[in-house]
Amino acid sequence: MLLTEAIQGCINNNRKAQEWMYRTYSPVLLPMCKRFASDEDRVITYLNDGLMKVFKNIQKLKDEEKIIPWMKRITYHVICDNLRKEKNKVRLLELGDNDRKQTPDALNQLYEEDIILLIDQLPTASADVFVLYAIHGYTHKEIGVLKNISEGTSKWHYSEARKKLRALLEQQIKFSANAL
Repeated sequence: MLLTEAIQGCINNNRKAQEWMYRTYSPVLLPMCKRFASDEDRVITYLNDGLMKVFKNIQKLKDEEKIIPWMKRITYHVICDNLRKEKNKVRLLELGDNDRKQTPDALNQLYEEDIILLIDQLPTASADVFVLYAIHGYTHKEIGVLKNISEGTSKWHYSEARKKLRALLEQQIKFSANAL
């Protein structure tokens, strides 16, 4: 099946076209879903919810060559919605007092979606540890068991993720300030 046919089929609610899209694009979306979920059921929920929203909105796709980034964006929003529903709070960056004085209320202006997009820019291992620790509340010892790494390695990945996120946030804040 060609992509154009599959898109048109999805617009017409054709189950075979939807199945083709699912089989073709779920391997692309699955790693992203795994980054934000610690158990397989939640991963599949994120993936299925994301693809259902894709199917529901496929007629809005303007350029079929950009289907993958478009699908990823939709799936990110689905993940964010699910995280919000689950009321997971991010113990994000424990900024020092100097940082707070330089960027008052800057973190309060960021949406969870922005934070998730920044987390996706981290190296995979560090992002995984960060999500498990900061979002899902696992201890470093538990993360070590889950990821088959030492507790110290988990702490290192978390520290690196925080440093890189802090730098990415500072860039975002500077960009936002310049845009005003």
